[in-house]
Amino acid sequence: MTRKVTKAIFPVAGLGTRFLPATKSIPKEIMTLVDRPLIQYAIDEARAAGIEEFIFVTSRGKGALEDYFDHAPQLQTALAEANKTKLLETLKATNMDDGAIAYIRQHKALGLGHAVWCARRLVGDEPFAVILTDDVIAAEKPCLQQMVEAHAETGGSVVAAMEVAPERTSAYGVLGIKKENGQIFEVSEMVEKPPAGEAPSNLAVIGRYILTPSIMQNLGSLKPGAGGEIQLTDAIAAEIGGEEGVHGFRFQGQRFDCGNKAGYLQATVAFGLARDELRDELMQYLEGMVAPRQAAE
Repeated sequence: MTRKVTKAIFPVAGLGTRFLPATKSIPKEIMTLVDRPLIQYAIDEARAAGIEEFIFVTSRGKGALEDYFDHAPQLQTALAEANKTKLLETLKATNMDDGAIAYIRQHKALGLGHAVWCARRLVGDEPFAVILTDDVIAAEKPCLQQMVEAHAETGGSVVAAMEVAPERTSAYGVLGIKKENGQIFEVSEMVEKPPAGEAPSNLAVIGRYILTPSIMQNLGSLKPGAGGEIQLTDAIAAEIGGEEGVHGFRFQGQRFDCGNKAGYLQATVAFGLARDELRDELMQYLEGMVAPRQAAE
């Protein structure tokens, strides 16, 4: 019987240099889409998937991220006294239960694989999820919930996958396909950032994983790979052909790469249009911006 996934690792130690100067004083994960920080989207997705323990791998300068999940008694009291019940409920949704959240420091920037490995003692011998907050996924059923349901069928490790343009494969970990079954497929190989023209497919790994505890052992014995970093992809690839194997999962939903400015802006527009109270005014503005350009063409 496949063990239930109840722990998730959030690697949030990065400096967010692409968003300077904003990230000079605040962690990138606190930057907002409409009115919710990127990290809140990730937490809500994890909760929907049944995650009960949240492990953050952080670095120096991430104090605001830790404060975000703390209780704010003065603010809660002010909202209650003003009878602002809706805002109060919104605020309470950001709180974490005692003991549900843990913080681990990554003291050296040695890559995603190393960041995940830093949480090995908290993971123990259980399967665990990894969520990259840069990847925000709009979906009717949250992406990680879809993956947890798939993992209950497959066991082993499951990685989220999406098709990308062939010329973009060199920016991703890319999967080779051995056998397909609907949204799920057995992985024959994983290559991190393959050179142009050498990718095994155009199916790229994006920032959602469900991994076996043996991945931690693999990470502990790895030497630096692409970019001189400890690559999570290499540790997962070592499981291919094993007893439980590695499966790719074509999730249903739209992924936004909020690790770059264009993707972040696209997500802001998309999530704004998804809000009933914002849609009409925002759409009117966007149409007003586009109309003069179309007329000029």
